[in-house]
Amino acid sequence: MRMTNKIMRNNAAYNVNQNKILQDKLTNQMTNQSKIARPSDDPVVAIRALRLRSNVTRTVQYNEKNAEDAKQWLDVTAEAMKSVDNVLTKLYELSNTASNKYETSDDLQILMSEMKQLTAEFYTCANVDYAQRYVFSGYRTDLPVTFTAEDIKEMGEHPISYNINESFGFQDISRISYTDYDKLRDGLGGSNGPTTPGDIDDENSYEQAVDNDTLYRFRISYNNVDSLNGTDVEGNPRELTITMPDGTRLSVTAAAAAPDANGMLATTVTATDAAGAPVAPGVTVPQVAEFQDQEQAYKAIANGTFSGIAYIPSSGELVFSKDFYEANFSEAQFGGENSFKVNYDKSDWKEGNINPVHYFNCIETLRTTGSNVAPGDAEYRRTGYNTQREEGRDQDIYYDVGYNQQIQVNTRADEIFTHNVQRDMDDFDHYLKQYKDIETLQKDLETEQEKALKEYGEDSAQYKDCAKRLEGVKKAATYIRDNIHTKFENQITKYQRYSDDSRVAMTDNATRGSRLTLIKTRLVNQQATYKELQQDNEGIDITEVAIEMTSADLTYNAALMATGKIMQTNLMNYI
Repeated sequence: MRMTNKIMRNNAAYNVNQNKILQDKLTNQMTNQSKIARPSDDPVVAIRALRLRSNVTRTVQYNEKNAEDAKQWLDVTAEAMKSVDNVLTKLYELSNTASNKYETSDDLQILMSEMKQLTAEFYTCANVDYAQRYVFSGYRTDLPVTFTAEDIKEMGEHPISYNINESFGFQDISRISYTDYDKLRDGLGGSNGPTTPGDIDDENSYEQAVDNDTLYRFRISYNNVDSLNGTDVEGNPRELTITMPDGTRLSVTAAAAAPDANGMLATTVTATDAAGAPVAPGVTVPQVAEFQDQEQAYKAIANGTFSGIAYIPSSGELVFSKDFYEANFSEAQFGGENSFKVNYDKSDWKEGNINPVHYFNCIETLRTTGSNVAPGDAEYRRTGYNTQREEGRDQDIYYDVGYNQQIQVNTRADEIFTHNVQRDMDDFDHYLKQYKDIETLQKDLETEQEKALKEYGEDSAQYKDCAKRLEGVKKAATYIRDNIHTKFENQITKYQRYSDDSRVAMTDNATRGSRLTLIKTRLVNQQATYKELQQDNEGIDITEVAIEMTSADLTYNAALMATGKIMQTNLMNYI
């Protein structure tokens, strides 16, 4: 084959151009510190680069964002629970102090004032938020656990009522002591001094008239629930529904326009069996009545005036006698933990009350129109919460913090913030009220006795009557002090149980935090490994590339010189 100058020139130009391409490639590698500029440069490196970049991106997302966000959430929760534990510890100490000595009502009032402040702080901790998300609210992170001042203000314009379903087990039945000393007041205040009632004599003394009875109750989660005497926010008659352990359903409505002189509101009870059919004729239907006042309800049950279930909206209780308890609420009659159920309405809310949507199967009725609209023209919106289950306890929030790895970051409010802390304070209020009342009665009787001594003499019937009444007062005061003493002793155990529950939640939170720390450590190592592999796959060896660039430059210059030398002569010069 004859090699002409043109062929040699073309070959030389092609080779010189290939050398320039190599120089361009090396220059690009040196400037962008990568082996390839496009996938076609090296498909194997490109595919591996895509995978490694994806791994690095995901690891960075898990480590620097998800895991860090989860850590902050757990830390905020842990701090809030530490405050809760400190509050419960202080309440425990105060109860222990009160149970070890008798206090006057003024002393107990001071003690309870501190306990109430601690109780308020207990529920304030429930509204702790992280990045404007409430950490104890489950999925409803935009909704605080307890009603705030802003919520109550909004309710003034748009009232809210909740129809709440609450369940109880046999273990939820509690015993309470009630001291009845009303007989000590009979005949007092007369212009001629105290007069002895006809049923008080040498055989039946004032002291014998003082009784300390044991009552039983279910204490619902709220006080000041809605009375049956009236209508709900939409103007419908109110109804209380009670499901007995045997499945009998009692629908209770008001049967009178107003309570009687004893504060009892007559009701109509409609009973159906577990299948929804009316109960068979002859089956005894428990009596249910509403009492406007807690003391009147206790008294009616204690003295046998009322023998069914006393519904007390003001204190949030369903109270019954020992005989009723033994006939209807034995442990064998309860088929499960939630065999006794109550459905009630509550529309009177205060700041600090727990929002029921976080705890119960309930229906919220919100008046959407303002207060300037007449009730008959108002519009309402109904929203069901937790309607597919008894209680809203499955709202755990999980973060993706690794490959196929999740960690729970939230602690639900129902794990720590029990309604019972506030309801126990309501019980203390009741006992303190009785204690103050008996102290006041004692002072009044001592005043009456001094007056009788001055006006009628030591041998007068008025003076002796006061003396006998004071003996009864001392007995009643002893009962009440013993009841308070027992209440504080029992409260020590309760606060210990509440504290145990909070510490279990704290331990769970800390355990998740420890696990997250291990995960973050592994993610940091993985992130470093992937970046190293990515650098090895895509990155260049600068020294090697620099040598190649120098070699390519020398080769290029040499090629130009050789080509120039050869191209100076041709075949014609030889001929």
